[in-house]
Amino acid sequence: MMPPEEESPDGDRDGGLVLLHGPKSGSTRKGCDPFAQTQRSKLQHRRARINQQINKEMRMRAGAENLFRATSNHKVKETVALELSYVNSNLQLLKEELEELNSSMDVYQNDSESISVPMIPLGLKETKELDLLVPLKDFISEHYGEEGVLFEKEIKEFMDLRQAMRTPSRNEAGLELLMEYYNQLYFLDSRFFPPTKTLGVFFHWYDSLTGVPSHQRALAFEKGSVLFNLGALHTQIGARQDRASLPGLNQAIDAFQKAAGAFNYLKENFSNAPSLDMSAASLTMLVRLMVAQVQECVFEKMTLLRAQNDFLARLQLAQEAARVEDVYSLVHQTMSQPHVKDYVPFSWTTMVQVKSEHFKALSHYFAAIALCDCPAPSDAELLEQEKAFLQFHVTMPEGPSLRVLLQDPEERRKLGKAHLKKAIMKHEEAMRIHGLCKILRKMDILQEVLSFAHKRSLSKYSEIDHEEDFFETGEAPDIHPKTHQKPEIKSPNFSQVKVTDLFHRLGPLSVFSAKNKWYPARRVHLMRGENGFGFTLRGDSPVLIAGVIPGGCAAEAGLKEGDYIISVNGKDCKWSKHAEVVQLLKSTGKEGVDIGVITLQGSECPKAVDRKAAVMSSGSGMLKSNKENSRKSLMNSKSASTLLVWSKKSKRSKKSTYSGVPFTAVGDNEAMY
Repeated sequence: MMPPEEESPDGDRDGGLVLLHGPKSGSTRKGCDPFAQTQRSKLQHRRARINQQINKEMRMRAGAENLFRATSNHKVKETVALELSYVNSNLQLLKEELEELNSSMDVYQNDSESISVPMIPLGLKETKELDLLVPLKDFISEHYGEEGVLFEKEIKEFMDLRQAMRTPSRNEAGLELLMEYYNQLYFLDSRFFPPTKTLGVFFHWYDSLTGVPSHQRALAFEKGSVLFNLGALHTQIGARQDRASLPGLNQAIDAFQKAAGAFNYLKENFSNAPSLDMSAASLTMLVRLMVAQVQECVFEKMTLLRAQNDFLARLQLAQEAARVEDVYSLVHQTMSQPHVKDYVPFSWTTMVQVKSEHFKALSHYFAAIALCDCPAPSDAELLEQEKAFLQFHVTMPEGPSLRVLLQDPEERRKLGKAHLKKAIMKHEEAMRIHGLCKILRKMDILQEVLSFAHKRSLSKYSEIDHEEDFFETGEAPDIHPKTHQKPEIKSPNFSQVKVTDLFHRLGPLSVFSAKNKWYPARRVHLMRGENGFGFTLRGDSPVLIAGVIPGGCAAEAGLKEGDYIISVNGKDCKWSKHAEVVQLLKSTGKEGVDIGVITLQGSECPKAVDRKAAVMSSGSGMLKSNKENSRKSLMNSKSASTLLVWSKKSKRSKKSTYSGVPFTAVGDNEAMY
């Protein structure tokens, strides 16, 4: 994922992302109506209510525990202990209610009449409303020297975007809304979060799985939570697809791959998350779960595409099913780890285990029908079938040679019968595990899928079982897992969303950012002398005074090398190009010109800066800045735990850097005035 790149007010395109810094502002994307009574919105409202109740009970518990430790009165201790047991009981009930909510998979599935195994979606993380009006106005006044009240419109637009982001629609527009807000957080970080102090606001988010509230001053927590919701929304979009059709399957595969990419991106770029759902162990589990669901969709896709009566196609289906069983077994192992099993819903763990057993049964079923329903190979087909069968089992089956096995119908029937016996055992195990979970027992469609597969295997077994069979059915070897479409983890691609810097009026980020400090703006009245104004200009947005002639008009007026021109005769020039500023200067008469300038703190020693600029300079161009993910740095936070946040790495073109050339030797892209 490439971060936004700052561009000119004209909205030049670079790196696939358009950044508009002109007068256009405000998002056209809106969230869902929070009062709409859809099944999904009702679930999300219940989640918000439970989260608030958990927050209230936890605060009561913290107060009671403090009182219990502080008091020495035995009667008070007894009363507090009773209150604590009551609060803990309430918390347990709320936890169970939230777990049931997280297990409501059927709400997110499609409405098709076709029978498909349900997928596991995630609910969105809930957040509290955030009022940034006063903190941002104060920062604008203090840091930028502007009237904060003049930026109320932009601040409210940002707050409206955050409010809309809390209820994204379950489609592409909802994904774009989350992406747009995430990109705006990049600008908010650059404009208002200096590396040495915090803005003084807390970002509150509730854990998606436990409902436990967390808060941090670090903007990285907000970014991470938005990325989590992006992944969660992809899971909901994937779960709602009609997987009985090829387009629906392809869309489900794409959605689950993108969900895996979002969770993996979060795991790799953030650490020390304050909530369990964003911990490394939890995100690893979610990535593996999404990959398993992709693999399940690939199997379903194979059943649609392959000819069911072909021997090799059925072997491939058996291996695909074995691959699905393999990845779900890994997910179940991950969910059973000590740091994960305590907060993953029991219905999820059970569903994953059921699917693991179900697909193992299917792998043996398809192996059986390949052997029993397909005719013995011709001489032309034998070599190809031998080669496929050599790699089919984990260990070779006991009995005759492979060539005899494939050509002898009775030997094929015996091995097929062994596979069916194992399939039936695994079907029954899947149904037994399914029956242990109260929530899954209510899921009629899952019960229907398991029952249908079990009856189909029983029917086939009865069909090939002969009364005169006196041999004991052998043990069928396991099937070697293999897939023809390996799942791809797709990282979020934010470059497809057009983003407008809401606070572009503050000026280009290369200069006017939270990390830079400058001395108070100065207004200088400048008269034109016989040899002009006596300075060299360089770059644009904003234009830099690259050199000042000693004893000239500019030097006498108090201009210094390294000053940035921010206004000419009262006209704001922060975003003005070189030629525009020159034209304003040339149009002045004998009365002179008023120039507003600022000096960055730390730029008083131009020689050191010039050496750096000489290395960085390369032709003329627009201002470029702020590449995320160049390296990791800790964001300052007063909370107990902090998140790793992406740092920014500036890239400046020659037109926007300090001049390494003295005013007496003017370069190609400098001009003396």
